[in-house]
This record gives sequence, structure tokens and C-alpha cells, in this order.
Amino acid sequence: MEKTVADIMVPAPIVVEVPGTRNDAINMMVRNKLTGLPVVRASDGQLMGIVSRRDIFRKFDEDQLSMIMKKEIITISPDATIQEAAEIFFSKRIHRLPVVENGKLVGIITPTDLLKIVSTIKTDLTAEDAVTTTCVTAYEDEPLTYTIPAMRISDVSALPVLDAQGKMVGIITDRDLFDDQVKDDAALKALGISDDSNLADYRNVLPLFYAATNKFINDDRKVKDFMVKNPLSIYKKTNLSEVAKLMLNHDFGQIPVHGNKDDLDGMIYDVDVLKALLK
Repeated sequence: MEKTVADIMVPAPIVVEVPGTRNDAINMMVRNKLTGLPVVRASDGQLMGIVSRRDIFRKFDEDQLSMIMKKEIITISPDATIQEAAEIFFSKRIHRLPVVENGKLVGIITPTDLLKIVSTIKTDLTAEDAVTTTCVTAYEDEPLTYTIPAMRISDVSALPVLDAQGKMVGIITDRDLFDDQVKDDAALKALGISDDSNLADYRNVLPLFYAATNKFINDDRKVKDFMVKNPLSIYKKTNLSEVAKLMLNHDFGQIPVHGNKDDLDGMIYDVDVLKALLK
């Protein structure tokens, strides 16, 4: 019998309520090590929206959660098939899908839930078959004051880093950028964040998109000072089942893809890998 969404969803998901604030969402994400949450109405539990860390940073000057969250929500039924869920993630490129039954939120699924299935199946598809987006890159000697807005505009959370010869020498992610800031209480308070939880937890939740100003980052900070050197990459002919295993084992949402001569071919994202579940 084919698996359904009900078989893989996380039931009774952690939510944040409206009316509420930006910090309510941030603190809930931090405490539960999440990057996004369904938003429900406090009075009756009705699903009202969804909020991710990137939504918060796109509108960091906004305090009210109802103004930050995405109100146009894509949902799925618990009776839907795994293939239907994969189709939504793959085509819409979203990273959390609320499960709704009779108008009520009963669960949530993410690409990770489906990667677990891809890692166990046989497929003829390779990384080359699944890469769908144009790859945005960074240069190792460019200043962060340029790179971080470029990440925000491109709507990506990771960039392969190239040297002057065009060879990939690293990768920079929003997590890498935040590592430096979480050591500084003042920097977190300047970002409008206050919480009693371990400050180190913030590195898993908050990208540093809004720290790309002179107020937070000195002009002399460069990409090479923050990037992960010699990152894991995969060959373009790597089977999607193997790609899924690597993403799960390393907690990666994306991996650089290289060609025959170690040249960068692009980036494959978790939602791309779900192509293995489509007919």
C-alpha cells in the first residue's frame, strides 16, 4: 500500500500564534531548532499563515507577525500521496507544507521527511537531471557588505565561492555568517533579539542578512574569512538516492555539483532531489 502524508508527517506541529511579534517567532524557532513555523490564530487555532527565518529578515523593520508571515499558504491533506507532496515541494520550491484536515492543522512535512524516502529507493536519476536553478556564486575576496545583499536578492541561503581562476574553493551559508555574531551579546541586541536561551542556538536559526551594514559588519570582512573551505561536493552523475543520503547525514540543504574536470556545474537543493519521487 502506498505511503501517504499521514505516514510521514510530524503530528501536532509546533506553532506560533497571532496576534504576536517577530520575537515570538524567533524565540520559538530558537528553542525548537526550527527554521520556520505555521502561524495559527490564538482564538481558535485556525491556520493563518507560515513564517520562516527568511520572511523575518526580509521585513526586519516590521514587528507584527501578521505583517511578516506569508498569508497565501499551500497545504496538503493527510490522505495525499507522497508523490503529491513531492510535486508541491519540487514545483513550488517551498520548505514546509502544513497538513490540514477539516480546516484544522494536524501536521507538517518538510523536504527532509521525503529525502528519507529517496535515500532508500532505486532511481535512474542523477544530480545532473535534477538541478533546476541558475547557480549564484561569490568571489573569495569580495566584501561581505556586497555578498549578503546579493544572497538576499537572489533568495539563496548558500553560495559556492570561487577564486580568481574560477575554481571552487569554498561555500558560504547563512549559518557561517551568523557564527561570528553569536559570540557578541551586543550584536544580538542590536538585531532586536533578547532571550534567556543559549546564544549559540541562534546560529542555527538566524541568517545575517540584515547585518550587511556598517553598523554590524566592518567593510574589511571578506567572504574568505567566513566560508567553509574545500566543501563537500558531488559529481553531476551522482545518483539522487546517494545525494539524499549525503544531505541527511550532513544536515545540508544544498550541495555544489561539479563536472568532469572539477569545474562547478551548479547547486542541487533538497527540493530538487525530490524529483526522484515524481513520475
